[in-house]
Amino acid sequence: MPNPADYQIEIADGIVLIKNQNTTIGYSRFTSAGDVEYIYVNPMYRRQGYGTLLLDEIRRTTGQIGAVHTPVSPLGTAFFGALDIALPDPAIQQPDAKAT
Repeated sequence: MPNPADYQIEIADGIVLIKNQNTTIGYSRFTSAGDVEYIYVNPMYRRQGYGTLLLDEIRRTTGQIGAVHTPVSPLGTAFFGALDIALPDPAIQQPDAKAT
C-alpha cells in the first residue's frame, strides 16, 4: 500500500480524491449506496495500491462497495476481477442508459 505521508485524501459530495503536492493521483465518484460510478488512477501511479485505496475510502464512507457502473475499461475489468468485485453484465441495459 502507498505510504500515507506521500498523499492526501479528500472526500466530498460523492467524490474521493487522492493527491500529492504535485498532481492528482486518483479519484472516484460514488453514490451513497457505495456504487462506484467512476474510478481513475493516474497512469504514473497505477499498480501501486491507489485504486484499492480509493475503494477502501468508499467502503469506509458508505459501509460497502455496491454496484460498479458501466462502462468499465479492460483495465478496470482486470482490477475489479482481481478484487472479486462483480461487474454488471454488458448485455443488461443499465438503468441510466438510454435505449437507442
